[in-house]
Amino acid sequence: MSDNIFRLSLKSTYEESERVPDFVSDIQEKINLEEDTTASLMLLLSEAATNAIVHGNKLDESKTVTIEVIIQSDKVISTVHDQGEGFKPENIKDPLAEENLMKAGGRGIFLINEISDSVTYSDNGRKIEFTLSRTG
Repeated sequence: MSDNIFRLSLKSTYEESERVPDFVSDIQEKINLEEDTTASLMLLLSEAATNAIVHGNKLDESKTVTIEVIIQSDKVISTVHDQGEGFKPENIKDPLAEENLMKAGGRGIFLINEISDSVTYSDNGRKIEFTLSRTG
């Protein structure tokens, strides 16, 4: 089975982030992606895209966020790339630490790290790649 590649480009607005669920649903319909994998992908891409739009591109509508999803027989590889200044993932505070429980930041990155099989950052933190094993 050859890889299936899907791409989406978003302007850096909250409204554009709302296109992610339809993008993932479209993928599921086209290749019959498993329900568990689809649910995880929906959550992870939504978090990563929102982070890229809000924190990466700082809601600058002149900047875009690009999403690529590669479906392989045994896994799903997703990348989200913004045009912001970048960041150092190791500087993100643990949202489960007692002093951070009431703070809003860091939860998206935490979820991505918890749910994904692997996570890597590149391009000075402007690009995140995460993989999910396919179930079923």
